[in-house]
This record gives sequence, C-alpha cells and structure tokens, in this order.
Amino acid sequence: MINILTFSTLFPNLAQPVHGIFVENRLRHLVASGNVTARVVAPVPWFPFQGERFGSYAAYAKVPAVEERHGLTIHHPRYPVIPKFGASLAPALMYMFMKPFIAELIRQGNDFDLIDSHYFYPDGVAAAWLGRTFGKPVTITARGTDINLMPQYALPRAQIKWAARQADGMVTVCQALKDELVALDVDADKVRVLRNGVDLDMFRPGDRQADREKLGLTGRTLLSVGLLIERKGHDLIIGALPRLPDITLLIAGDGPERGALERQAQTLGVQDRVRFLGRIGHDELRNVYGAVDALVLASSREGWANVLLESMACGTPVVASNVWGTPEIVAEHAAGVLMAARESDALADAVETLFANLPDRAATRTYAERFDWDSTTQGQQDLFESILQRK
Repeated sequence: MINILTFSTLFPNLAQPVHGIFVENRLRHLVASGNVTARVVAPVPWFPFQGERFGSYAAYAKVPAVEERHGLTIHHPRYPVIPKFGASLAPALMYMFMKPFIAELIRQGNDFDLIDSHYFYPDGVAAAWLGRTFGKPVTITARGTDINLMPQYALPRAQIKWAARQADGMVTVCQALKDELVALDVDADKVRVLRNGVDLDMFRPGDRQADREKLGLTGRTLLSVGLLIERKGHDLIIGALPRLPDITLLIAGDGPERGALERQAQTLGVQDRVRFLGRIGHDELRNVYGAVDALVLASSREGWANVLLESMACGTPVVASNVWGTPEIVAEHAAGVLMAARESDALADAVETLFANLPDRAATRTYAERFDWDSTTQGQQDLFESILQRK
C-alpha cells in the first residue's frame, strides 16, 4: 500500500464545492483502486472577514480547518497572500507556513511515502521545498495556466524549472503541456501524460425531452459553462449570436464579467436569446448538458477541459477553440468541431458546420466512454511505485 500526501490549493471545500474538483476526482479514483491511501493538505489564503462586501476573499474565511469528503480527510491550513506581491512570494510563503503544519502531521503519526502535488506554481514549487525538508519524493502535475501562462514571468519561470529538476516525477494532463515543459528544458523522460477522465456514471444521457421541458427549451440551443472571466470567451459566443438568429445560448457559471456580458447582449440585441443560469452543481449540470444541442468552449487557455468530456458523456457534441489539450479531446466527428480561429465569426462558422452534420448522440456518448479513469489510475500507481523503488 502506497501512502501519499496530496498537496494542492486546487481542491474542493465546504465554501467552494467545485474548486479544483478535477483534482479530487482523480484522487478519488486512485484511492478507490485499493492500492493507495491519501491525506490531503489543501492550503487556503488567510483572510479574516466573511462579509459579502469582501467579495470572493470572504469564501476563504468560511473554509473549515479540516473536513471529510468522500472518505478523504482534507486539511486547510492557512498561509498569507500579500497583494501585488502575491505571485512572486506565494511559493516561499506557502512553504514557510506549511512546513510546521506537515511536521505536526508526521509527529501525530500521519507519515506518508510521497508528496503528490498539483499545479506547478506556486504549489509544485512549495512541494519541492517540502520534499527536500522532509526527505520525501515529490511528484508534480501540471494542469494548465501553471505552464501555459506563469512561465511568461521571469521569477516564476525560474522557480518552475528548479522544481522540475527537483521533482522525482511529473505528470501533465495533455501532450501539449508536456511539450511546453520540455521547451523549458525539462527532461522529457521525467514527464508522463495522464489525461483526466470523466465520471461516466454521473455524466450520462437522461430523459432529454423532460430536461428540455424543465428548462423551457424549444429551439436549437447552445451551452457555455465556466467562470464568467475573460479567458473563458463567453463574450465570443454572445458575439456570434447575430449570425445565428435561431439559436438560444445558456451560460452556466458566475463571476466578475456577468455585468459586461449582459451589456454586450443588450448592445447586440440578442438579450432575449441569452440566459444566465448562475452556478450549477454537477448533478443538475448533467441535465443541462443533455438538454442542449451543443456545448461551446471558447477559452483562450485550457490544459484539459473537463466540461468537454462531461458534455460528450451526456451525448452532447461540442464546439471548441483549438488550444492546448483541446484537440486531443475533440479528435473525431462524434466529438464535435474545433474553431478555425478564436473569434466570433469563426465560432459561428463552427456552429453552422456542426449543425449541418450533427453526430448521433449515442455515438458522442460512445466516444466519451474511451475516457474513463482506469488508465490514469494505473499510470499514477506505476509512477509512484517506480519512484519509491528507486528511493
């Protein structure tokens, strides 16, 4: 039995139930194999106030110090984040405040064989320091903006390269991220590609007609899912609607750009065809996937976009921007269509192309079934075993 310490700021909690849920999903399947046990340390920025006027920061104050989720024990120790200097100082501050916490865990009898960290910066850098301090091997999983954005800045790039040299093994969720790591002079032999899977039991076709009636859908409908932030590209989809006059757009998610998106829809005269659903839980989101005709993901950056597989598993094809790991997901007609460019006209073209030859929904579901968790779980076990044997 391998005993790991999962270390990541990306992990769901009581106040943020879908934050980093892809890390939790991978870990749940790994532990379910019966060959690995895990304890989670998911650091949370320290913030003392819970009032709504403090915005998203107030959620940090509501996170419990420790909680149980799906049989896993998750610790949420605090570490300071300094405004304006946060990105540069985050790895050092995280290490300084996690070092005594993890030392106390070990003193209490909660020792472990290996640190399995997720997100290269700052989490992976801090994990590499912790591994040196406690004499533990370290693995780091790269997931997206930690590699396709942060290395643009000199100090994070230097620290990421240092952590990669220190790590005993690395994982990327798509080949494109591995290629980017290798471009940073990281040893390709130390990096394995283990893509995310999809929960095929949770995301599955349901009663499509009932789901459409519940949502009041009558015509062709698109869905966009994700935080309402610039890089998710919801504005590009709204911008395509004047060319798609018979299509309604549902947007699931919340975030700071909602007001701007609502104003854009009014300016373009399509406000009656844009519906903001707010944040939706996975159980309900499954029914929304099944009700619409296609999911659209217009992101500028994605490591491995889980929403694409979730939609496909419900039988709904996708239109997606051709970025990072997305071409590795949308690789056949049954999956959907990639945009020729990340702009509204190209998005409208892609939607028209998809609707001109919509794949059978059963074929889309069958395509998604290739992406179960079994191979990823086995790949993690193989990686951990090889590292521990070397040590």
